[in-house]
Amino acid sequence: MLSILEAAGWPIWFILLASIIALAIIGERFWSLRTSVVAPRDLLPKVIAEYQAKGVSQDLINRLHAGPMIGRVFAAALLNDRMSREVLKDSVEDAGRAVGLELERFLNTLGTIATISTLLGLFGTIVGMIEIFGSQNPVSGGNPAALAHGISVALYNTLFGIGIAIPAVIFYRHFRHRVDTLIIDMESQAIKLIELVHGERRA
Repeated sequence: MLSILEAAGWPIWFILLASIIALAIIGERFWSLRTSVVAPRDLLPKVIAEYQAKGVSQDLINRLHAGPMIGRVFAAALLNDRMSREVLKDSVEDAGRAVGLELERFLNTLGTIATISTLLGLFGTIVGMIEIFGSQNPVSGGNPAALAHGISVALYNTLFGIGIAIPAVIFYRHFRHRVDTLIIDMESQAIKLIELVHGERRA
């Protein structure tokens, strides 16, 4: 592996740094976008049951804020349960937007890495081409060692750049879809809670 890095030249370090950041983001997003962390299905029935039995209590609000992300949306609805439907809806939407921003955390960075990885590979390719042309001497001919190193720099950087960009794009799109799905699910559950609070449904 070390020999490959040496053959790829100094531009490869930028690509490796981008790959480390991408791997860290992918692992973190896989962990943070789990349904149990964001919007577990069993939370809404529990909140409804406690609300119908005891009403809104500070203990319930604290537990919702400390629990899954959708709990913040539920807490916003319950704190405004005596307000008009429009005020209640606005408070839930504000809380939902804040949760949505948290769900999208680091995704822009991952998308940027997916874009710049190929550019970093192209940058390394150009550096390699410069070394190739720099090794040519009109009088004595080319330096075989410098020529081979220039070719290695060009090819390895292209390979690594594309090799990082492809999975980064795949996971970026996967997480975007995951976030959209979670947001739709949270909206559906929040609507049920709003309707229940205003007596438009029983459960």
